[in-house]
This record gives sequence, structure tokens and C-alpha cells, in this order.
Amino acid sequence: MGIELQGHHFIGGPPKLSTPKTEVSIINGDILRADVRRLPRWTTKGPLLVVGNPPWITTAELARLGGGNTPAKSNPKNLKGLDAVTGASNFDLAEFIWIKLLRDLYPLNPSIALLCKTSVARNVIRYAQQERLSVYDGSMRMIDAHMWFGVNAPACLFTLHVGHGAPDYTIRMYDSLEATLPSALLGIVNGHLVPDVERYQKVSSSEGAFPFEWRQGIKHDAATVMELVMDPHGRLFNRLSEEVKVEPEYVYPLLKSSDLGSERPKTIQRRVIVTQKKNGEDTNALRADAPMLWSYLMSHKEFFENRKSRIYLGGPPFGMFGVGPYSFSPCKVAISGMYKKAIFRALGQIDGRPVMLDDTCYFVPTEDPMSAAVLAALLNSDPSLKFFEAVTFFDSKRPVTKGLLKRVNLRSVWNEIEPLSPARRAELLMPGLRGADPTPRERWPSDYSEFVRRLSGRTP
Repeated sequence: MGIELQGHHFIGGPPKLSTPKTEVSIINGDILRADVRRLPRWTTKGPLLVVGNPPWITTAELARLGGGNTPAKSNPKNLKGLDAVTGASNFDLAEFIWIKLLRDLYPLNPSIALLCKTSVARNVIRYAQQERLSVYDGSMRMIDAHMWFGVNAPACLFTLHVGHGAPDYTIRMYDSLEATLPSALLGIVNGHLVPDVERYQKVSSSEGAFPFEWRQGIKHDAATVMELVMDPHGRLFNRLSEEVKVEPEYVYPLLKSSDLGSERPKTIQRRVIVTQKKNGEDTNALRADAPMLWSYLMSHKEFFENRKSRIYLGGPPFGMFGVGPYSFSPCKVAISGMYKKAIFRALGQIDGRPVMLDDTCYFVPTEDPMSAAVLAALLNSDPSLKFFEAVTFFDSKRPVTKGLLKRVNLRSVWNEIEPLSPARRAELLMPGLRGADPTPRERWPSDYSEFVRRLSGRTP
């Protein structure tokens, strides 16, 4: 029994898969709303096998395309707070279908095999573990999605068996449909999904709690008018090629993922307008405090009114998100969330102004150059990078996340390294960070506790 919604794919009558011993039928229906427990011919005796190729589109992409076939409004991942109204609540329809099948067919002990993105398969495993579903004998066989479907996304044939015995959330990974031996075992260890259990166990001592808070860069969703480029003469232009003249105290240097992720960082001439000092601050004061900026923003207000994210609803005009005192720290240690290699950058000021980062980046603010240099040297050390390599799914759209960054045990990294090497690395970073603090304490801390106290004012 099969279900197909789109008429040009649905073909009535007995399909070619039918044989004298096997009867196959396809119905024109909507899997998102179907009661799969009561489909005709699914109620016969014997093992139940569910196979298919569900849609590979996300709910946000479908909405942009004007598609109406979306899941009923719900919160299937039980997200809380801002995660429930921002990008974290965006998910693939295939993921919704997987969860629906697991929920609805669980009493029937099905075997489910669907083509889907690898990111969807991983989310399904996390869901099964969080809900304590009894699944076992899982496998992911990689496919060439570009060759078969013209899709540039890592994908697989993902298979799970559902039973009522002891669950097993280990997934055998195969490099192809034809491979006979798994290349790795994906699994959940200490509550975290890791791409290779054996590799993770070798670096598990670096798992812990990061002592400082990671922040995300600013979000404004109005890059056309908020992000500027400075020409050799110091003039600012927006993406409409308009020269922008506003009060300079509201304009800051801007670094994006491409600036942090490149092996050879470029000379940056990007700038960004920052309208607030903290989230929710009333921007109407700009009318009197920054009349040129207010006039510029008002002349382009349609770019702000057309922003789709719900985080701006009910907020002040021209408001931003992800801005606070930490945004204006003189030094930062930052990383791109988008690149397939962990590269941590120590950042000082540019032209005497603190550097802003966009919302695809994460950073730890510091007040002095040496703290930034030491932290960057620690995070770029071999024990730290090996840990990140062992826990990061680099085929994800955003491989690096705040949740991942919070997991590194910095004390363990400190204890594993020979201090002289990162101390020299930190010393090399210092010239590019000078000027952020007129009296930098240019001395490698004597021990880990001193370093944490200096950066955060507390004992780890």
C-alpha cells in the first residue's frame, strides 16, 4: 500500500510492482494527515515494512514557495522559548513524516526504510532516544543525492526497526548502498549523538562544561540596508549602491562566516549599523540622538517591515537581536558556524571600534588581548581540535553550534597541552590585538585557575 499526494506522480490501477504473490496498490492521499494505522491492507497479519521517499523540503522553504501542504501547527520537537519561534523550529517534512510513522505505527512493530537527508536521520535518532522508543538494528547507507535527484545535500537510505525490547540507538554507517561493511558506528554517548563512537571514546576526556558563555552574532534580517561596504576613501555604501551618511558612532566593523572560516582572512571593509545596545531597547530615541541615521532608516523602512522572523513582532522599529554589552567587548574569540573545519580567531578592534559578528558566528567576549590570545591558542590546540572533529557532523548545514561549543572541557585541554607551544602562539597573536586595551597584561597565565579568573572574574 502506497500514498502519493501529487497527481502527476500518482498513477491509478495496479502498479508494476504487483506480482501474482504480492499485491501492491497506490492511493492518492496526504501522508501528513492520513491515519496510517488504518490504511487499507496495512491491517493484515505479518511483518510491516514501510518504504518511501518523502519530501526533502523544509517547512520554511515550503512556506516561501507558497506550498499549502504543511504539517498542522505543532511543536513536534518540544522546543522552548526562542527556539520555538526562530530557525530551530524549522524542520524537514521528511522528519515530520518519520516522527509520525514512529508514533502512529509503534504498536505494529514496523521496519521503516526511507530516503532522506542525513541530518533528518540524525534528528530522528535523537527523537527516538529522547522519547525512549524501542528501536534497533538501524543503518544509514549513503547515496549520491545529486546524481539521483539533483539535490546538493548529504543523504542516505535510513532504516530502523521498531520493537518492544531493549532499545539500541547505535546506527551502522555505510559509504554506499552496495557496501558490505560499516565504515563507522554512529551512536549516543553520555546523552550526545556522535558520528563515530570509537573515535569519540579516544577523546572523551575533553568532554565537559565550557567555563565561559558563547554568544551568537547580531541578527537583523535587513542586510540590504544595514550592512555597508567602505571604499578606499572611507565612504560607506549599502547593497543598493547608495552612499550612506549616518552618525559614525552607530557604525561598526563587521565580520561574517566567510571571514572567520577562510584559511587566509581577508582585509575587511564591511561595516554594519547597530541600532541598539541591548535586545529590546527602544530605538525611537534615534530620532533625536541620531537624526541622520533615523532619516536613513525611515527611508528604507520597508526592508524592516518585510522581515519574516517572529522575533521582531511587537519590538521597537529597526530593532535587532543578539545584541548586548558582550557585543561591544574590545576583544573576542570567534568561530564560524558554517565551515567544515574548526578555526578559532582572536579578534581585536578595527579602527578603534569593536568588531561585530553576524548571526552565523559564535564568540566569547574578552576585555584584554592576552585573554583572547590565550583562549584562541587553547581552542586551536590539538586536544581541542581533535575533540571537535570527533563530535561535529561536518555534513550539516551549520556544523558548529553553541551546544557543541559548550561541551569542550577547557581544563582538560589545558592539562593535556605543553604550555610553551600555545604560549608562543598567543604571543604571535598579540600584535594584531593591540590597541584593544591600552595596558594589556601580556603574560601567559601561570595556571588554568588564574586564566579563568582573569577572563570571567570567578574560579572554575
